[in-house]
Parts: sequence; structure tokens; C-alpha cells
Amino acid sequence: MTGERGARDERDLATEFRWFAELESRGSSTLYERLALGVAEDEALLALAARGRPEQPAPNLLFAAVHFLLLGGARHDLAAFYPTVSEPAPGLGDPFPHFRRFCEEHGEAIAGLLRERRVQTNVVERCGLLLPAFGVIAQRSGGKPLHLVEVGASAGLNLLWDRYWFDYGAGRQWGDAGSPLRIEVELRGGHEPPLPRGPLAIADRAGIDLNPVDVRDAEAVRWLRALVWPEERERMRRLDAAVALAQTDPPTLLKGDALELAGSVLAGASRDRALCIYHSHTLNQFSPEARRRFADILAEAGAERDLYWLSSEYRPTADGEARPTLTLVSFEGGEPREEVLAYCDHHGRWLEWLAGGA
Repeated sequence: MTGERGARDERDLATEFRWFAELESRGSSTLYERLALGVAEDEALLALAARGRPEQPAPNLLFAAVHFLLLGGARHDLAAFYPTVSEPAPGLGDPFPHFRRFCEEHGEAIAGLLRERRVQTNVVERCGLLLPAFGVIAQRSGGKPLHLVEVGASAGLNLLWDRYWFDYGAGRQWGDAGSPLRIEVELRGGHEPPLPRGPLAIADRAGIDLNPVDVRDAEAVRWLRALVWPEERERMRRLDAAVALAQTDPPTLLKGDALELAGSVLAGASRDRALCIYHSHTLNQFSPEARRRFADILAEAGAERDLYWLSSEYRPTADGEARPTLTLVSFEGGEPREEVLAYCDHHGRWLEWLAGGA
């Protein structure tokens, strides 16, 4: 590792790693929970993490950089703790000392990845959270074909949700029954989500990203795989299936800042389509000012035409907690209406629909 300091305050980074351990990893990844807690107490590792882009979530970026090197064949004892890299073995002990040594030995390579790469996850399981909302939008628009615009699209895999098969249990299914990608979503609470009653027509789809991921680029795909958490081998298989589907017919991806592109993209959409702009766990990479500007851009577009803004992001609740929440803002007749549709798991494992069935 290097002692060179980054622009980020390491005390803030320590808090970010603790938050990642307690709210993101706990119950999802015992490996990342332990590593995040260890990094939070380690000055050298915090100094390394500080070399990443200041707008990026530091834990995700650091852990993905290490995973990327391991997936690329880096030989180290640490690999034994990564089920996506090697077959897991019982009784391995504490992974943190191995992780720290790996970072010491590969510090410059990790620092280079932190400077160059971004957290561009394509969690295709989140499509299972978004699907019921797309059905709501199609119904409200009178069945108009959907014009999809995704912000933070990465490789655009979450633009291709109509090519997947979804299973919500109890016979509630939707999608392409022959798809190699099958997504299961656990339902919680007293309401069932209103799944579309048949196929949804999609007229156009495009993604906006600062650095779109080309699914035909092997190194770019390895970075996508590195962003998958190591215990989630099924998620890795689903990602691989989605990439294979996308490679046959990649979606349109626009390179640039959403604050500069979104207005013109929305203005260019035909009015005979249901225009839907959406994002999932993207706004955490926006500054507060950028979030306000983004909301203003959508409000301006929504004042001129019907527009649906769908988001799956962390949102404060009445008790002061922040939890992943599915929210829809409908601009119809120039008037915005905001609804909290559901609470959900940030990786798409479960959905608690709040708005009732259709």
C-alpha cells in the first residue's frame, strides 16, 4: 500500500465503511461485513480507499478492485475466501489479515483501479422490483408503448427486463418463459404487486452513463463481475446470463452526464409513448446540488408533457431510518404526483408493495 493521501477525509471514510458493514453487508455478505469493519479501523487501508474518485462509494469501489484482480488470476491466500473465485472451504478463519496483505502487495494496481473505475453495478435482480411499476405506468398511460430512459445504465442490462422471466411465488409470473435469466422475488407484506396482465410494448429504450460498459469488452465485463459480492454465485450466474443476452442485441447507451443529456433525450421522445425515466441506486453518486438540478430538469420536462419518474433509492422514513424505497413521480397534465410504491431489498431479493393490487 502507499501512504499517499487522497482528497477524501479518512474519518468520513471510516464512517462510510462502518455504514456499509452494518446497513449494506449485514445479512447479505459476511465477508464484506468483516472486511468493511476492518478497513474502518485501519489507517493504511483508509488511505488507499481515499485514492478513489470522491463521488464514488468507497467500500464498493475498493472491494470491487480487489475482486477484479482475483477474478483476473491474482494468486493469493485471500482467494480462498471468495466463492466466486474458488470453492469455499470451512474453517478458514478471519479473512481480514489476508485482505490487508493482499492490499499491501497489490497497492498500486488497486490504486489504479480506484482512480480509473466507477461503481457501475447492473443488479439485474432489481428488474423484479421495477417491473410492477412499469405495469402501473403502462396502465395509467392508456397502454401506450413505453419509452424507457435509464440513468446510470452501466451496461444497460436493466433496460432489457422484458427479455427475462420473473417469479413472485404462488403462480405469479411474468416474462419470457424461455429466457435463460430467471429472477425470483420474495413478496412481503399484505399487498400483491400489480403485475402486467400481458406483454408490455416497448417502443424505445436508451441508457445514460458517464462511462457506458460495452458488453463485448471482456475487461469491462470482468469489472461488472467484480462488482458482484463474492458469496453471491447465483447472482454472478444471472449477470452472466444477462450479459449473454445483451451481447446478441445491445441496448443504446449514451455517454455523458445525465444533467447535460437528460433534458434533450426527454424532449426528443414522441408524445404517443409513455415516457419513463428511471434509476436504481444511482443518486447516491450525485451531490445534493446535482440531485436538485436533476429533479428540476425532470420537473421542467414534466410541465410540458406526461412523464413518469421511477426510482429505487435509499429514502428516509418517518422513523428517521433510510431504507431502499420504490418511488414513482407521475407528471400528468403538468401536475406532479409522488407515490411511495414499495419498500424493497437493495439487491432485489424481496419486495413489500404498499400501493395495493391492481
